Amino acid sequence: MRETSITMADTKTQPGSTSDELIFFVNGKKIVERNADPEMTLLTYLRRKLGLTGTKLGCAEGGCGACTVMLSRYQTHTQQLIHFSVNACLAPLCSLHLVAVTTVEGIGSVARKLHPVQERIAKAHGSQCGFCTPGIVMSMYALLRNNPTPNMSDVEEAFHGNLCRCTGYRPILEGYKTFTVEGGCCGGRGRDNGCCMANGNGAETDADEATTLFNTADFAPFDPTQEVIFPPELMSLTKGQRSGSLCFRGDRVVWLQPDSLDEFLRLKWEHPEARVVVGNTEVGIEVKFKSMVYPVILAPAFIPELNAVTHTADGVVFGAACTLSHMAAVLRQAVETLPPHQTEVFLAVLEQLRWFAGLQIRNVAAVGGNIMTASPISDLNPVFMAAGCKLTVMDKDGLRDVQMDDSFFTGYRKTTLRPQEVLLSVEIPLSKKSQFVSAYKQSPRREDDISIVTAAMSVTFTPGSDVVEDLRLSYGGMAATTVLAKKTANRLLGRRWGEELLQEACSSLAEEMNLDPSVPGGMVTYRRTLTLSLFYKFYLSVLQKLRAQGVNVDEVPSDCLSAAQIYHPETPSSVQVYQAVPEGRSQDDAVGRPMMHLSALKQATGEAIYCDDVPLYENELYLALVTSSKAHAKILSVDTSAAEVMPGVVCCVFADDIPGSNATGPIAYDETVLAQHQVCFCSSGQSGGSVRFRLMMCPSSLQVTCVGHIIGAVVADTQLHAQRAAKAVRVQYEELQPVVTIQEAITAQSFYQPIRTIQKGDLEAGFKQADHVLEGEMHMGGQEHFYLETNVTLAVPGEDGEMELFVSTQAACKTQSLVAKALDVPANKVVVRVKRMGGGFGGKESRTTMLSTVVAVAANKLNRPVRCMLDRDEDMLITGGRHPFYGKYKVGYLSSGKVVALDVSYYSNAGNSMDLSLSVMERALFHMENSYSVANVRGRGYLCRTNLPSNTAFRGFGGPQGMMVAENWMTDVAQSLGRPAEEVRRLNLYVEGESTPYNQILDQFTLDRCWDECLSRCGYQDRRAAVDLYNRQNRWTKRGLAIVPTKFGISFTAVFLNQAGALVHIYTDGSVLMTHGGTEMGQGLHTKMVQVASRVLGIPCSKIHISETSTNTVPNTSPTAASASSDLNGAAVQNACEILMKRLEPYKTKNPKGSWEDWVRAAYFDRVNLSTSGFYKTPDLGYDFDTNSGRAFNYFSYGVACSEVEIDCLTGAHKNLSTTIVMDVGHSLNPAIDIGQVEGAFMQGLGLYTLEELHYSPRGVLLTRGPGTYKIPAFGDIPTHLTVSLLRDAPNEKAIFASKAVGEPPLFLAASVFYAIKDAISASRAESGISGPFRLDSPASAERIRNACCDRFTKLCPPAEPGSFSPWSVQV
Repeated sequence: MRETSITMADTKTQPGSTSDELIFFVNGKKIVERNADPEMTLLTYLRRKLGLTGTKLGCAEGGCGACTVMLSRYQTHTQQLIHFSVNACLAPLCSLHLVAVTTVEGIGSVARKLHPVQERIAKAHGSQCGFCTPGIVMSMYALLRNNPTPNMSDVEEAFHGNLCRCTGYRPILEGYKTFTVEGGCCGGRGRDNGCCMANGNGAETDADEATTLFNTADFAPFDPTQEVIFPPELMSLTKGQRSGSLCFRGDRVVWLQPDSLDEFLRLKWEHPEARVVVGNTEVGIEVKFKSMVYPVILAPAFIPELNAVTHTADGVVFGAACTLSHMAAVLRQAVETLPPHQTEVFLAVLEQLRWFAGLQIRNVAAVGGNIMTASPISDLNPVFMAAGCKLTVMDKDGLRDVQMDDSFFTGYRKTTLRPQEVLLSVEIPLSKKSQFVSAYKQSPRREDDISIVTAAMSVTFTPGSDVVEDLRLSYGGMAATTVLAKKTANRLLGRRWGEELLQEACSSLAEEMNLDPSVPGGMVTYRRTLTLSLFYKFYLSVLQKLRAQGVNVDEVPSDCLSAAQIYHPETPSSVQVYQAVPEGRSQDDAVGRPMMHLSALKQATGEAIYCDDVPLYENELYLALVTSSKAHAKILSVDTSAAEVMPGVVCCVFADDIPGSNATGPIAYDETVLAQHQVCFCSSGQSGGSVRFRLMMCPSSLQVTCVGHIIGAVVADTQLHAQRAAKAVRVQYEELQPVVTIQEAITAQSFYQPIRTIQKGDLEAGFKQADHVLEGEMHMGGQEHFYLETNVTLAVPGEDGEMELFVSTQAACKTQSLVAKALDVPANKVVVRVKRMGGGFGGKESRTTMLSTVVAVAANKLNRPVRCMLDRDEDMLITGGRHPFYGKYKVGYLSSGKVVALDVSYYSNAGNSMDLSLSVMERALFHMENSYSVANVRGRGYLCRTNLPSNTAFRGFGGPQGMMVAENWMTDVAQSLGRPAEEVRRLNLYVEGESTPYNQILDQFTLDRCWDECLSRCGYQDRRAAVDLYNRQNRWTKRGLAIVPTKFGISFTAVFLNQAGALVHIYTDGSVLMTHGGTEMGQGLHTKMVQVASRVLGIPCSKIHISETSTNTVPNTSPTAASASSDLNGAAVQNACEILMKRLEPYKTKNPKGSWEDWVRAAYFDRVNLSTSGFYKTPDLGYDFDTNSGRAFNYFSYGVACSEVEIDCLTGAHKNLSTTIVMDVGHSLNPAIDIGQVEGAFMQGLGLYTLEELHYSPRGVLLTRGPGTYKIPAFGDIPTHLTVSLLRDAPNEKAIFASKAVGEPPLFLAASVFYAIKDAISASRAESGISGPFRLDSPASAERIRNACCDRFTKLCPPAEPGSFSPWSVQV
């Protein structure tokens, strides 16, 4: 930092002066940090300095909650102890002076004693991969410290800032319900004849059905008096501290914490460009993701005047440093005590705060920061503006009042304040008797989401009348600033509140609230329509309030009432049904029992070790990638000179550093480890006595073919130094025209070969036979895996060219072979070890090798351990996701609804390399008819070669895309005939013995049973009648219902992958160590394998241990994928255990009353080998596309789901009201794990089909790179009523112990939600006289739902002509 940037008189802040001591406590232990770095977060300090790795890094932007910890502070002015949850990834270390930090390790451990919060999430099966678990545990713990007897709404609010990608959330809520006043009771919603607890959770059950997955009697009691105390020394330090400002100095930044308002004003006068930080929720993001550097940071969080709350005759004045949580508490108290007519503004603020970020953010974010950030999509600023809030601003010369009106925001993220001024307070006014205020927020996801459009509206009437005296309509998301619709408001002054005013307002708003069609954020038509829709909601609610006051105005029609209702979520309820273990079976036989995930307790305490939790090696280095910023370009030059002289940098790594082959890829070697080029070194002068070199590319350079293409890497002593240096590498490009979308690829005929076809029957004859023929198309967006643990590799070089890698990967063997290839060593020199992954979902099947090979090359070059864990934004940018698909179809069908001919073409966006795209497309074609028998069918699959990062495997692997198009044409057929969709689906379902388009006979067919049970469990006919009645009674909210089947083929489509190995050791003490070819990513594979071994060996699970998966124990393994890992590895484990049991048989016979240990010892002393490997290969597989013959799959998994939704036709928001799933998993190996897989897959599918949207610019740049912009389902998205039933009495003779695969098949059942939404939209369109098939692309986002509900408001906002503008994002 330049010395001139500090000019304070205070000697502490003179250049070269020392920092103050930072004193805080972590888990009761005092920490005195003498060199606190203002740029270091609490998370980095915990993990790297203190070795407390239980707190995880998930996103670094406060959006996932994996890093949640609890802070405790003694407030001297209130003499109160406060506890609150925060995101450690955003909390600056320097903000923690005299604070107690509690991490997941501090509340309990497996070794010492579990805290009930840790125990219950584990035993309720609420931890799968476990990476999110410590954060969820700490959110719940912080809640209980403040409120030992919460209700369920408190619990749900506490989790607004936490995400989980595995469980589907239900078991987490169910486990934690036991802490609440509701106490796990159904609240009287169980059976008519009594309590749910006595009657199986309120569900009708048969004798062999079980409905409980855990027993609350096993839980340790919760005693809030036994919590860890606030450190007494810290209490003394806090009470005894003399006022004094603090200064912490880093390499580039100085943190100044003034203790008085006068000092703060003086510092701001001296450093007008300094950033003011309270919660760091905005500046932290700017520093991390926008590479901003602020040399001076002012932290006024503890200045009394800035935290003061004053009640005045006009309203409540909040100091600018008041947190949003504190503001909400004060306003809630005011609403309870003041007359209702005075609290309209308060209620509007509270409504916005309800959905404002997560609790961890609200606990630290300051109201002043929200105003001064001046975000155009701020949730609160429209309310402050509509209410005419008064701001008090101040500098050292005095203070002034500023009205929050349309002159306050002067431009994008700019306000009218002068640089040296600070915001002192904001006054939120009381409302008048004739004033009505409402606030609205529309975002892709309800909880913890950034707004698309926010609005706040305030109208004041001439007392006792409906004549408008004052009107303020404020909008966010409609310009570069928060704006007032002044023209519209002025036109309506003096007018009566009625239909004429509504029409005038809407046409005026449509004109005034215009947007450029290329505006950032896109969704132009939707945003413009929302301004009208939200005004209409306000119009209706004001009509209701006027009538309530006795003013003579139009009554709101009964069918419009629901449009004015404020959303209040209902606490979810659920039922799980599975087949009970037969009576009399040995308790030691764990197969079929709902056994807890073996790592769940460790995951809940933070003791489970993930790849980046491996302690740092003494001489370890950190690697950061240098990636392309262009989608298609030639590299002209790469300049590393600035990077190489930065602090901590050791070296740069480029293609020339690869000793072996630079060609890589999971199947075809059509990718590079690092962008290939020739390198010339040319001196660029002396620097500090050494020659500096600049890397120059020669003209023969190759191209980069996507944004995120890895060009090189920088290796340094720390992550921060490596990342900073990587950003300093300068790359010059010559841009080439990219192909980004499927449609562009079709136009350019940019396809990979081969083009796959499956054909059966006589297509021409089929279409001739048909009574009707229709054509249609749909596009299905891609999906980001969003595993909570990003890609990570630690490479440790050994002797003789050995390399040991700790990797978060599903494919240890492929990682081994590609690293060996790059290093030019045989595979036997490379060991890959996988303990566990924090989620995978297919995203760690092939794309992990991109990082692993680069890290291994760097470790090899430097002969030192090298680590790299990608940041969330890097991971999303580089690794690809689910393939976007475009489907075109022509369907021939009879008047009965029977489909007789189908011609379908699929186009997938494969990206810049083949990766696994051909196999993905093959599976899409294998599932093109879903569960329907079509006599004459042809499917063709085209792989589009584009300039996007290569798309890859993702749970379902092409199946969900193939089946989605099938359900679309099935819906079209039903709609075109005007017949109920469920009838048409049932008519076309396969029956036992029929054959698929690829000529595989369906045997052991259970889909019809699943269908009938689903109809019965959900009460389909009654539900359909209720939905139709609701839709007749409501104009602006509509309900929809859909039932959808799935048939999913189980096996790798590449035959050679259908094999597995296992290795089992029995030690002389009777303990068993086992490993197999599968990896653990949360799906419970290791748990199931222990259950299998337990049954075969006849010993309790407690005697069996699986340490890890590694290439030096079981070689040549297949990736853990295709849902087949339990089948394959289970059979291999069974094989090994049976061999061992055969060896032990003579000793059991000789000593029948002996123990397991006796037999093992006897065999050992008799010199019997107590170690063996097992092997299995799936028999009779092998499909040939050329002849359309052979068995593609070993068997099929079947399932059916029925879902009901409610859509808001005015905003496009929807509620998932209920879902009933019936899934055939054969004889479940572990019902708790299998139900967890069903629910987790369903929720992931829910995200795919209704929520998750990847936005790319027309030049191929990914615009959604983290949880702030890319929304996966949250706690509030689970269906309000969720029933999951595992089909009974359905043994599967083709897999281990009659079980079936469960990982991928349930995901597609979430399409029932999509088609329920489509059903609801149809009801809305019918109100406007529109019927018949219509196109709805996936995901069914709020934007698509709203735009499809054509009405009087959408007509006022027609879309711009395509081709007349360059859109912000394109459909890839």
